[in-house]
Amino acid sequence: MTTDVDTFDVIVVGSGGGLVGAYVAASRGLRTLVIEKTDRVGGTTAYSGAGLWFPGSAPLKRAGVEDDIENARTYLRGLVGDSSREALQDAYLHAGAQLIDELEQNSWFQEFVYGPVPDYYPSADGASPAGRSIFPPPVSVADLGDKADLVRKSLPDERWGHDEGPVLSGGRALIGRALVAFLETGNGVLRTETALESLVVEDGKVVGVNAVSHGEKVTFRATGGVILAAGGFEHNRELREKYGKVPLTGEWSNGVSSNTGDALEAGIIVGADTDLLDEAWFVPGLVQPDGLALFHTGTRGGIWVNSAGERFLNETQPYDQTGHAIHNAEVTTGVSHLPTRWILDQKQIDRDSFGGDPSEPVRPDWFESGALQKADSLQELAELLGLPFENLQKTVDEFNDAARAGVDEKFHRGETPWDQMFTHMVGFAWLPSQNYLAPIPQDFPNPLLAPIDTPPYYAATIVLSDIGTKGGLKTDERARVLRPDGEPIAGLYAAGNTMAAMSGRVYPGAGTPIGSSLAFSYLAVLDIESAGDVAEPRN
Repeated sequence: MTTDVDTFDVIVVGSGGGLVGAYVAASRGLRTLVIEKTDRVGGTTAYSGAGLWFPGSAPLKRAGVEDDIENARTYLRGLVGDSSREALQDAYLHAGAQLIDELEQNSWFQEFVYGPVPDYYPSADGASPAGRSIFPPPVSVADLGDKADLVRKSLPDERWGHDEGPVLSGGRALIGRALVAFLETGNGVLRTETALESLVVEDGKVVGVNAVSHGEKVTFRATGGVILAAGGFEHNRELREKYGKVPLTGEWSNGVSSNTGDALEAGIIVGADTDLLDEAWFVPGLVQPDGLALFHTGTRGGIWVNSAGERFLNETQPYDQTGHAIHNAEVTTGVSHLPTRWILDQKQIDRDSFGGDPSEPVRPDWFESGALQKADSLQELAELLGLPFENLQKTVDEFNDAARAGVDEKFHRGETPWDQMFTHMVGFAWLPSQNYLAPIPQDFPNPLLAPIDTPPYYAATIVLSDIGTKGGLKTDERARVLRPDGEPIAGLYAAGNTMAAMSGRVYPGAGTPIGSSLAFSYLAVLDIESAGDVAEPRN
């Protein structure tokens, strides 16, 4: 038996970036329901740094960053190279800055801050070496009160119990602020442990959702519209094998485990068109001692090699490009790149403790689990990994020559603004006896090109991970979900990773995925409000 629980103006499925759209709706007096599949709000957004790639926004101007939307438009046009997405790009660019202006009027959001993360394609026309990414300020647990308990924990906390303490930062800060702002409007209702089952359609219009809430089948109705903002399908093995070019099962994904494509499938059932289902926000994943991958960025030393023992990329380039390099090479070269091996020497381990906190030694469980392997010679390491020693030795020799010259002519590592962002993280060693982080004398000219010449040697494992799929329901510039004939499905909207990405197969800059979730859920609310199929505002 299904219970018809209540009627709302707007229903938002998912509590990640769509929660900001829900706040916008509720702040306009629209009675708004958010349903969340799990017992915590935030989705994959809560795992993130909450960067928002919002060109021309007020935080950039306050920071003195010279930027405008026209340059960003030029940048997007050239990168994406798909005229069918131009209207989506234009809508995104205008919505981002406009949304931030609106959010900053609410004291819960305060002022967003600029973060100096360069655009990911520095040679493209319109690229900004200063970047266009902004971030929410941290917020204390005390300020959020009991609402802090509803915010999803960070990924390290969920996996290893690394508690963030009394302050929420990054994505958790964004979600915590949005949650309290949403509920304080008096027009917002949150239902956790409430999973979407299907959409309710009457006379060709989506008018609500069927869901399972705490084990009970329920129906919620929406007079204005339903916004699907429930993430992607990264943990749906069947869909990933069906659409993907590389047989990924979702095990290595860094998206929240509840993202199994429920909203995508519900949209398809009511006639929605789809796009980019073979795509994801691919990233390299460093296999941890627990056997699972963790999103890795900022390689500062060593090299990555495939099963032939050869380098195939700039290991320090932006993570999406690295992820795609692994993916594309696996598909096209006939040489296995899954897994990729990260080759290090003792100098790298001493310098920054295997990419971690230089004040901490490498934990024993890295070696005990086999996640990090160690050998006295390069030949012994090659044998441990099943790599052809002659190729590996040649690769290391070539890299060492480049390191001594300070120029990586093959892959240009260390030459872009993004690469150089990491140079301040290298060249120090922790001296426990003196409680001091001491500079390491370097006899090589580029800190991102340190020779691999100091035994013993080490190898870690890199796999193809992601921070979510990026294919989904096709939408127009008003976030309306489209049928295959290009006509919108009345009452149905999509945002974030539930929709096919406005940026196509590229990742323009830090904060594009979450920025898309916020921008298009905002645009959906504006369209619902303008359509007028809602009750009289309650504010």
